[in-house]
Amino acid sequence: MPEAPHNLHDLYEAILTGDATRSVEITQAALDAGVDPQCLVNEHMIPAMDEAGRRFEIHDFFVPELLIAARAMKGALVLIRPLLAAQGVQPIGRVVIGTVKGDLHDIGKGLVASMLAGGGFEVVDLGVDVPASKFIEEAIKHSADIVAVSALLTTTMVGMKDVVQALRDSELRDRCRIIVGGAPITQQFADAIGADGFSSNANSAVTLARTIVASA
Repeated sequence: MPEAPHNLHDLYEAILTGDATRSVEITQAALDAGVDPQCLVNEHMIPAMDEAGRRFEIHDFFVPELLIAARAMKGALVLIRPLLAAQGVQPIGRVVIGTVKGDLHDIGKGLVASMLAGGGFEVVDLGVDVPASKFIEEAIKHSADIVAVSALLTTTMVGMKDVVQALRDSELRDRCRIIVGGAPITQQFADAIGADGFSSNANSAVTLARTIVASA
């Protein structure tokens, strides 16, 4: 195998520092040199996003740092995903995510989606103002392991119960889990509506999702 023209630890650093141009450049050069795309993901890219999440937890990183790290990761993934699919490599899990019907807030949900993608999940982002039926339709279409629902408004969070009920009434009830999050959401609320999990931030959402697919 030809030697990669970059030290691949540079890919880790490019993602961690949010240098999207550099992460794409290193990824393309490594692929051109014959480096296994799965190696790039598992040994350099996911660890970089995990470190970004760790720094967020200890308040060394804040939301802007997470966003630019996720952007750098996504740029590299655009190059890698088709190659992984061609190899038959499966993601660690599939997540359908969106903001509940009536709620147009996108930043928090988008960050969670990016962190999940950076953590090795295949993510289908439905955007905002998503009705319960759409969550279920897309979860069935993509064989989702997890449906993730976000809300920022107290007036829309009650719509999460509709998504939970729709999932329970669907063919997915025995094989798909639902997690919720957003500024007004609490563990008590998640328990009350019958959700399978709650996360207060993007990093813990990745940890929760990994726990769910590992226990399936």
